[in-house]
Amino acid sequence: MKYEILVLCAGALGILFAFLLFLRILLAPAGTEKMREIAALIHEGSMAFLNRQYRTILIFLILVFAVLAYFISIYVALAYVFGGICSMLAGYIGMNAATRANVRTAFAASETRKHGALEIAFSGGAVMGMAVASIGVLGIGTLFYFVHDILIKAAVVGGFSMGASSVALFARVGGGIYTKSADVGADLVGKVEAGIPEDDPRNPAVIADNVGDNVGDVAGMGADLFESYVGSVVATVAIGALMITNAYSAMLLPLLLIAAGTVSSIIGVLFIEVIKKVNPQAALRWATYVAGIVFVAASYFLTMRIVNDLGIFWAILSGISVGVIIGLISEYYTSGYILNQVV
Repeated sequence: MKYEILVLCAGALGILFAFLLFLRILLAPAGTEKMREIAALIHEGSMAFLNRQYRTILIFLILVFAVLAYFISIYVALAYVFGGICSMLAGYIGMNAATRANVRTAFAASETRKHGALEIAFSGGAVMGMAVASIGVLGIGTLFYFVHDILIKAAVVGGFSMGASSVALFARVGGGIYTKSADVGADLVGKVEAGIPEDDPRNPAVIADNVGDNVGDVAGMGADLFESYVGSVVATVAIGALMITNAYSAMLLPLLLIAAGTVSSIIGVLFIEVIKKVNPQAALRWATYVAGIVFVAASYFLTMRIVNDLGIFWAILSGISVGVIIGLISEYYTSGYILNQVV
């Protein structure tokens, strides 16, 4: 039971950290009056889209809740709705942060404050990331804490994951379709017919395009990430429930690992403060390294303490190493390095 409380504490710490990052964003200057006016329109449009989309998703959640409650279990049905609400909550938090960080980042960059722009932009993204991770930890940890039977634990966390997947299904696709429609409309009507320059805010479709970028790439991507994050944890919990011996410990370990990952992420974000004046690309890279090193150390301790199986630790180390390598390869081929060498 004490380990489950630690999981809940880690989730609460992550939410608190995301809130502090959000306050930090609000304290940054929001630019000129014209910048604030345009940013307010984008923020208003983004939240209106999100409210309308979530009302529709809520109807779908209620319908599936009724089906799950009748054919499977009321507990699974409740967990399903809980998972969907948690995903929507993460989207709300991330959207509020992103639409306020965007204009502040632009203003900092316009003043040639490269480090200030990096700080605000990174904080805006970190709010969404921490909200996804922390709400996921809190959601699964809450179900794990209040449900005591091992098989029922596995069933209800599966319902939680299914709820998160349902929101991701609508949020990712809906936001993407909206932003592409607005983008094409801005090009066809604004540039071709009316002769308005590209990305000119006098064209309403440009505002709509920016709204779509936010709802698709922030709320939509966040819901997709939340679904993947929760789904991977729930899959390992389900496998642990099938263990012949020590099933509870095998189910508990994934929760402790994501709790440790949340704390490691906080340390990585804070490390940006130490190295933010170096090259921005290097700062982001080293923040990832620091968070990864802290997580590897924590995962070794937790694995040996909970299940005492070094093979599981090697699997964790292999996964995080491959993830870092993939990131480095992607950075190499998508940065300007190769182009600069050719030129």
